Amino acid sequence: MTQSQTPSPSSSEAPKEAQSLAQRGNNRSRQPTNQAFRDFIGSGWGPRPDAPPALSEAAPWAAKRRESLGARFPGERLVLPAGPLKTRNNDCDYRFRPHSAFSHLAGTGTDFEPDAVLVLEPLTPPGLPAAAGRPTHEAVLYFRPRAPRSSEEFYADPRYGELWVGVRPSIEEVEAATGLRAAHIDTLPDALAKDAGAQGVQLRVITEADAAVTAQVDQVRRSAGQVHGQDARSVDDALAEAASELRLIKDPWEIDQLQAAVDATKAGFDDLIRSIPRAKGHWRGERVLEGAFGARAREEGNGLGYDTIAAAGNHANTLHWIGNDGPVRPGELVLVDAGVEVDSLYTADVTRTIPVDGRFTAPQRRVYEAVLEAADAAFVRAGRSGVRFRDLHSAAMEVLARRLHEWGLLPEGVSAEDSLSPQGQYHRRWMVHGTSHHLGLDVHDCAQARREMSMDALLVPGMVFTIEPGLYFREDDLLVPAELRGMGVRIEDDVVIRPDGRPEYLTAAIPRRPDDVEAWVSGLIAD
Repeated sequence: MTQSQTPSPSSSEAPKEAQSLAQRGNNRSRQPTNQAFRDFIGSGWGPRPDAPPALSEAAPWAAKRRESLGARFPGERLVLPAGPLKTRNNDCDYRFRPHSAFSHLAGTGTDFEPDAVLVLEPLTPPGLPAAAGRPTHEAVLYFRPRAPRSSEEFYADPRYGELWVGVRPSIEEVEAATGLRAAHIDTLPDALAKDAGAQGVQLRVITEADAAVTAQVDQVRRSAGQVHGQDARSVDDALAEAASELRLIKDPWEIDQLQAAVDATKAGFDDLIRSIPRAKGHWRGERVLEGAFGARAREEGNGLGYDTIAAAGNHANTLHWIGNDGPVRPGELVLVDAGVEVDSLYTADVTRTIPVDGRFTAPQRRVYEAVLEAADAAFVRAGRSGVRFRDLHSAAMEVLARRLHEWGLLPEGVSAEDSLSPQGQYHRRWMVHGTSHHLGLDVHDCAQARREMSMDALLVPGMVFTIEPGLYFREDDLLVPAELRGMGVRIEDDVVIRPDGRPEYLTAAIPRRPDDVEAWVSGLIAD
């Protein structure tokens, strides 16, 4: 039909109100709205289970963490949002993962309730010390409990409706599972404003977790005459810093969760290796490997702790290679950096460099053994008294600088010692990243901790971290021999400091020595 033939509405039709862009997203929905249907869909359902779930294993540990954090800020209201759903495209959201500070302090895991907020409510008046031996705060968990089956939300709300997202918990069930007092999220604004004032209860919030909650907190502070807006940045940053530093030392429950994540990761690596024969025949062989690991991550845990790196050949020299769209060729190495995140949200972080054919070539083994020597040196250093976190990197660099000098790769006249000096650092051309980072709920955990509390801190029991040196020789690097070009090797293990100060590999069951790696790979690809 041409434009001139477009019919005009009859004079008897009432003009329709124009829809906003936001309203148009619901045009595809054709849900009934009549009362008879609402009465019908709300009827005829069996009773829900009467018994709430038992207190989760994480609950007592989370309670101790809240006590530690609260003691830093007596008399203040601390607001820790779980965060909202994040849009992936149009009306589809990413799978929800709560903010790590929320999960750590609430004791929840997996996809617990978008938009939930944990509030540590002060039990002592501002300016007064807490009574000895008494907690400084009461924790209250605000969330949207499930609606009754007679409500429109039950069948018509794609964000919260039970027929859309499954059965969500009641207030009583959350209280039983977490040991926290719980309340409806609709009561949060009044709770934030209670007793707030210029001389009243001061508020702090984890600003990055949920912009809407941060705005609510800031409105309360503004109305109460408290510091607000950009002027409150240092106030809120201090809370984020404290919550991050609280995770530097893992409790026994957390270490068990990290070991479970490593064990699941080992199973994922096994599956990945078994998929090598199919990967070699696929034009996107790297994705065959990635997919094999990812399937195990979803079967055994919550999913991936981070995007898997499955980097064959020269791709291994791009440190954050996650495109994984290249072939897997015979004779090459594949650098796989992957970790399973378990349901408690703790993640492993493991790298193994795997010979596609099950055997290292002589040049590959030479590079691999140099990297392994560097990793071993850092581990040994971790077992000495008085060692600081930054010393692990130094131990690995001493080995790599020495090996690169022996191979004639450092500039003429430059010794390994010269290169290790601040004015040198020539060896870093082939190892540009750091050797270690803390590990926990985030793959790069405790990132908001002060340097003196993390990188410059002494190693103490309960710390969990990686050791991950590497050597990377790009195929266009004319300063290295041709036999090494296009080869990247990294070995990454997860380490815990035990109560006696001894370091221990959580990843001890994942082969790392070259003969063991060859036997591992050859055995699985022959199955």
